[in-house]
Amino acid sequence: MLNTYFAGMGTGLSLIVAIGAQNAFVLRQGLLRSHVFAVCLFCAVSDAILVTLGVYGAARLTRLAPWFNEVMRWGGAAFLLVYGARALLSAWRGGDALRAAGAAQRFWPTMATVAAITWANPHVYLDTVVLLGAISADFTDKQSFAAGAITGSILFFFALGYGARLLGPIFARPRAWQVLDLAIASVMWSIALRLIWG
Repeated sequence: MLNTYFAGMGTGLSLIVAIGAQNAFVLRQGLLRSHVFAVCLFCAVSDAILVTLGVYGAARLTRLAPWFNEVMRWGGAAFLLVYGARALLSAWRGGDALRAAGAAQRFWPTMATVAAITWANPHVYLDTVVLLGAISADFTDKQSFAAGAITGSILFFFALGYGARLLGPIFARPRAWQVLDLAIASVMWSIALRLIWG
């Protein structure tokens, strides 16, 4: 039981630890110290729902709709290419990213953004529902596997959101925001290319 739990946690962490659209947004909110708890909680609860769907329903969904994986793959690639282009544009402008960093963020627009990044991003479904669901098929104790993956998500998002404050002095400089946006763009595009190439 504990082995399965830690396998789930390790698998969940390995899938979400890379900087993706959602993680980049959590990191940015943590750096801004804006609605950090609400954003982290939203991401953790959303991941818990998606992990549960993946562990208990991915195989069934793939049997019912064999085209689902392909739609998610191409939709995820398109989403990531656009998001990467936006990050690259933000890095190019530089000043816009810095002004956005210093601006007060309103609660509902912030939550609408994190909801779109979480639920409208097909790459999230590929990681949590399809891939995690496929890996969980190797374990008979699905409940422990899902609990481990969910625990990993909770730990990761809150560590990222609140740990970002330690990076505050670095991101006081305009160049750091440009480097972050460039890193986000390159990661988004590399994931998109991996999806396109299968």
